[in-house]
Amino acid sequence: MKLDEQIQHYLDGLATAEEVQQLQNILLTQPDSRRLFADLANLDAALAEQAAGWESPVPANSAKSLRTPISHLGLAAAAALALIITGTWWLHSSRAVHATVARGIGSRVFSEGMQIQSADYKMQAGTVEFITARGAKVVIEAPASFRFENDQRLRLERGRVAADVPPSAKGFTVVTPTGQAVDLGTQFGVDVPQHGQAEIHVFKGEVIAQSTKGGKRQSLKDGQAYSLESGAGAAREIRSAAFIQPDEMPALQAALTSGQRARSDAAMAALRRDPALITLLDFENSKLPPGTFRMTQGRWPGSHAPEFVNVGDHMKLNAGADRSWPRLTLAAWVRLDRLEALYQSLYHTDGWDDDKRGQVHWIIKKDATMRLALKRNTLLPGSSEKEGFPDSATPVLPEKGRWVHLAVTYDADAKRIRFYLNGQLDKECLQATAHPALLGPAQIGNWNSQDRKLSGRVDELILLGRTMTDDEIRALFDAGNPYR
Repeated sequence: MKLDEQIQHYLDGLATAEEVQQLQNILLTQPDSRRLFADLANLDAALAEQAAGWESPVPANSAKSLRTPISHLGLAAAAALALIITGTWWLHSSRAVHATVARGIGSRVFSEGMQIQSADYKMQAGTVEFITARGAKVVIEAPASFRFENDQRLRLERGRVAADVPPSAKGFTVVTPTGQAVDLGTQFGVDVPQHGQAEIHVFKGEVIAQSTKGGKRQSLKDGQAYSLESGAGAAREIRSAAFIQPDEMPALQAALTSGQRARSDAAMAALRRDPALITLLDFENSKLPPGTFRMTQGRWPGSHAPEFVNVGDHMKLNAGADRSWPRLTLAAWVRLDRLEALYQSLYHTDGWDDDKRGQVHWIIKKDATMRLALKRNTLLPGSSEKEGFPDSATPVLPEKGRWVHLAVTYDADAKRIRFYLNGQLDKECLQATAHPALLGPAQIGNWNSQDRKLSGRVDELILLGRTMTDDEIRALFDAGNPYR
């Protein structure tokens, strides 16, 4: 019988006293066997709890969670095994390499190939991918504070983790201040914000979630998310775009290495010199517009972007109120979730009043296409749009959360609206009636609390009082693209 089979035989309560003694001897003399024993015991406890409907809370990774053997001698041996585990675990864990840095983007702390043992780490900027000793891919995005307690257990005090866990690492656990997530073979993310409750988001497979202080355990599967509130918990909408996935890392690293950050900065500097510029929000200024939002990392390591999470989150701004705008360009980098909500609000002037012709609403619809609506404008007769407003043709939000560049130009004199996705013209719409755009008090994000939320991050939002050309928008995308 192989060692893992011996251990599982024991955990199933089937080992005889002789077999328990034999296993004990192996654990006493072979450090690797003790680690395997602890890993299997941890996974066994999680699976057993799930099968039992989580009636009896059992701390994960505890030797006390082991199944009880069937004989008195077995009980004594089990106690001895528990002592072995608890007595040698700290020494073993403190010396073991729990993970290795696969790639680091913009981090001054971690370099490729760096071996990670039990230590407290803080990341102020950047994103790092780790490969655990059992093959789990773990991406951590700054700002973050964490510790690998062993190769199957990550303690996350703050930050975001996306984990891709193969069968060999089943049982990988992320522990947060308000609860924990135990993997049962999956891809999942854990978000621990500076303020508020931790959240678990399952992209594929299954995760067991449990809040601290006796919170009920929950089995989460594909597309489900859960807020880990102390003593309780609650389902919530999944936010797949909130996490940088392992398969996104190579393209991000290649872009940064090739100097994209400098090209992006140069493009923004050129736009600031454009006399038609109305406003450019890169969110790097410490004096941010008012509103309800979180600040997270932007497209570049150490940069900043507002994130909108809950219904009602928004950022207020007031730009371009001094005149009307016959020509206009709106552009932004966004990283948004696909939602069931009817609309996601990118930029809304306050109100939608009949006496304010030209008010601008720029939104993403439920089918993930863009819309640019101006008050009292009308479509050219025979237009293909069914809802009476100019819409783009191609869904702008990918299935997996990624940064995308959105732009739209408006020319009231030409009665023309042009939509762009990632630097490419997507669709042109013609208007029968076209009023000059009316700006002023407006919001990024939620426009009302009913159906116009925004879920995700916005970076480098631009309002320009002229229509950019196809080549200019293509160049803007090329310069700011965080992927290669």
